[in-house]
Amino acid sequence: MSEKTVRIGFLGVAHMHSVSYAANLLQMAGVEIVGMWDRSPSLAVDWSQRLGVRRYEQAEQLLDAGPDAVVVCSENALHRPLVELAAGRVGAILCEKPIAVTLADAQAMIERCATANTRLQIAFPVRFAPAVIELKRRLDAGELGQVFAVNCTNHGSMPGGWFVDPELAGGGAVIDHTVHVIDLLRWFWNAEVTEVYAEVGDSLLHPGLGIDDAGLLSFTLSNGVYGSLDTSWSRPPSYPVWGDVKIEVVGERGAIYLDALHQYVTVASDATGKTQWVSYGSDIDRGLMADFVDMVRSERAPSITGMDGLAALAVALAAYASARRGEPVPLENALPILNR
Repeated sequence: MSEKTVRIGFLGVAHMHSVSYAANLLQMAGVEIVGMWDRSPSLAVDWSQRLGVRRYEQAEQLLDAGPDAVVVCSENALHRPLVELAAGRVGAILCEKPIAVTLADAQAMIERCATANTRLQIAFPVRFAPAVIELKRRLDAGELGQVFAVNCTNHGSMPGGWFVDPELAGGGAVIDHTVHVIDLLRWFWNAEVTEVYAEVGDSLLHPGLGIDDAGLLSFTLSNGVYGSLDTSWSRPPSYPVWGDVKIEVVGERGAIYLDALHQYVTVASDATGKTQWVSYGSDIDRGLMADFVDMVRSERAPSITGMDGLAALAVALAAYASARRGEPVPLENALPILNR
């Protein structure tokens, strides 16, 4: 007996991950992309033609086509209205990170989906990197004994476009790159960040940019681990847009160093004008999509919940607050929400 075909639509495709997500779904047996919508007609036409996917002129028209689930890959500020529009009309939603631009928006999305009986999953694909999975296995096994500290980086080149529009993005490099790493640390130890101190550079690396392009966070986790995170758009334009996710964990029995994305061959080509990483082996976006499709088909709970998205966002927003105040910021205001 064949499995039920899972029908998925895309609400917004402004985020660069959307094309990879769709390309992976198109390769999966038993999955159909119903179509897509985006607020930008030119982007929608280009995206639909490249992937051979139907384009809808209105978001409501896509939902009227009866998808089982939708993927929201719009600009960050549009996550809430699109999630709320789809909640109750589909069984499941995958929302690109960060979940929203404010904690109030994130909480409203979570509550709306819960009320509408729609499962909300957040797109944190780095959880599906083999090296990340192996590090979690080793940490769960207690190989390092007591863990003292974690040192992390997440770099990339400046993406431009709506990513540097404060109204649409909600922030620059700090909100863009912090949430990935914080989600991993919370997942590793089932612990929350309790305090953050941050230095944030506005137009530090790209003069006149008008938004933060560098940040350095120091933080404490509820399990006593101290951490740091270097998050920036510090790579040159010729570099791949997403540079790295690297984590060093130091414990009483040793240290483990992780380079989450290093499964690629580096290709520098004058034809493209940009250095590219040609991946081999696993594809973290494929892992995320396979997990989401399985969640939709089996009707199980999401593996990465809306509360995971809210918790990671809370740390990024606390970093901005710390930089403005020039002092550490406790996350006590967010913790009651996270501990519900």
